[in-house]
Amino acid sequence: MAYDRAITVFSPDGRLFQVEYARVAVGRGTTTAGLKFKDGVVLMADKKMSSRLIESNSIEKIFSIDKHVGCATSGLVADARALVDYARVVGQVNKVTYEERISVDILVKKICDYKQNYTQYGGVRPFGTALLVGGVDSHGSHLYETDPSGALISYKAGSIGSGRAVVMELFEDKFKDEMKMEDAILLGLEGLKRASDDPLTPDTVEIGIIRKGKDFEKLDEAAIKKYLDKLSGQKPKKEG
Repeated sequence: MAYDRAITVFSPDGRLFQVEYARVAVGRGTTTAGLKFKDGVVLMADKKMSSRLIESNSIEKIFSIDKHVGCATSGLVADARALVDYARVVGQVNKVTYEERISVDILVKKICDYKQNYTQYGGVRPFGTALLVGGVDSHGSHLYETDPSGALISYKAGSIGSGRAVVMELFEDKFKDEMKMEDAILLGLEGLKRASDDPLTPDTVEIGIIRKGKDFEKLDEAAIKKYLDKLSGQKPKKEG
């Protein structure tokens, strides 16, 4: 118990229990996935609503940080919003100071430095959220996973949340370099589908796309439905 109560105290075997508990909070969150494709990155999240009375558009798991960077979150969404607000400020300060968009790797390192500060001082707790940060800059496409400890890893395809193991197993088997955007989206949706106990619907899935030369965009429900129909082998119904 003595090692549970303070973030600044290591256990005899070199562990920070509060950081590990924050990772548990991430692991209990809904499944989130990200994949790199040719000239871009796709991020997606399963919103998994607990009640049919909830307005689906009030739940946000994917955020725009800058025109060329977005992120998806799993864990405590309130913590994620605080990190997103911080990241947006960092991006704008860089733009004002250097008159150019911040590179994705520098932005992610700034976020992780901020998270790491909350593992080092008494009277605070770690952020109970992990972020998948995707973006495109002059160096190419990037996908990073950030950890509550402040660690970061770059992935070609990654996942966080409760279904991570299932999704990563699928990505290990089926992911290919230089995939087309549509193939990457369908693979990501297949991963979310395998990890979810409930069927995926357009209002329970969020998809964000960052492409070279284009601003970050989130797909609307009609576009998501078309991809879900393709995934299930159904042809989209013609209107009228």
